[in-house]
Amino acid sequence: MNIADIISEALDVLKRGGIILYPTDTIWGIGCDACNEEAVRKVLALKKRNEAKSLILLASDLDMVARYIDIIPPIAIDLVEVNDAPMTIIYPGAIVADSKGGAAKGTSFGLALSVVAEDGSVGIRIPIVNSAGAIFCNKLIYKLRKPLVSTSANISGEPAPSRFSEISKEIIEGVDYVVPESFIVEERGKIRFDDSATGKSSQIIKLGVNGEVKVIRF
Repeated sequence: MNIADIISEALDVLKRGGIILYPTDTIWGIGCDACNEEAVRKVLALKKRNEAKSLILLASDLDMVARYIDIIPPIAIDLVEVNDAPMTIIYPGAIVADSKGGAAKGTSFGLALSVVAEDGSVGIRIPIVNSAGAIFCNKLIYKLRKPLVSTSANISGEPAPSRFSEISKEIIEGVDYVVPESFIVEERGKIRFDDSATGKSSQIIKLGVNGEVKVIRF
């Protein structure tokens, strides 16, 4: 199966409110439409995760991020431009579905409430195109036209799997679609997602409303 066919199948599941198991620029993740509250709750239930904890999202670019954040701090633009490794930025002022912020930006939609932290912030990463997983994510998000939930493919409290072979049967059987471990490129043959992923979680940087920068995970 080629990557275009895989993206088409995953996209269909996402648009129907389903959840998927998919490769990212870091580790394999469980994902769904970040604007669909019901789908997000499915992800939380599968992971047995506390609903008070927020989720990381993936976006295609800063333009997409800007649609779901009140104001992007200037430092965030600098961080994205100079960054050469997977980095999640926690932004203040997330726009939730049907919120006043969404109306002010001329949109009737926003993020699902369950992806936003109690302080109104949300973590978003723009995958750097340095791996097959990152290419897959960017193409999928571009087609979805919304951010994609990206949480590690494990039950909450258990070790996060760094490769597909480490993902539990419970997780694999609990999603609506599993992206194949590999895809076919006509000129190169079979490409495995695990072969180019970092196999570890991203850095996390939290930005404050006044421009403060705090390193959460390095």
